[in-house]
Amino acid sequence: MKKRRMSTFERLNSGCITRKQRRALARRVAAADPGLSIVNPHAAGIDVGNASHFAAVPPDRDPTPVREFGFWTADLNQMAEWLVSCRIDTVAMQSTGVYWIPLYDILEKHGLRVVLVNAQHTQNVPGRKTDVQECQWLMKLHTYGLLRDSFRLAQHMEGLRTVWRVRGRHVEEAARSVQHMQRR
Repeated sequence: MKKRRMSTFERLNSGCITRKQRRALARRVAAADPGLSIVNPHAAGIDVGNASHFAAVPPDRDPTPVREFGFWTADLNQMAEWLVSCRIDTVAMQSTGVYWIPLYDILEKHGLRVVLVNAQHTQNVPGRKTDVQECQWLMKLHTYGLLRDSFRLAQHMEGLRTVWRVRGRHVEEAARSVQHMQRR
């Protein structure tokens, strides 16, 4: 039986790669031409923030490959339309707080495949301090297929999960109130 070859991401997370090999790979990815095969040639990266979002596309797609967009619905639609006009078909973004949820929904409605990335998988590389550098870094990692998509519930289950969480909070608050009254 032929053994399946692991991807670079799987080798990084399984412990098969030594620390020295991991550092060498990080240097290769950070280089201008890392020599890795391109998995997603039409990829973009988005740095999600609470006041604005930064989006990066490949430099040959637009004269200004990094743009800042607001967080209002009209701004998010404008970002999605810009990405589509730049011939982008897949986008990588970090799951930052709750700010990614409306952006995720709008990008999906515009036909883009959204890869929601755990921030812990991308934050360990030093040197990226600004939002512009962060969105370009996400785009680069996604272009080479080094990011893994996080699990997300189906749309119809999201509402149920929200209701269940609110119910849990109300039960905790009620118990706390009863305990407070019994102490008196």
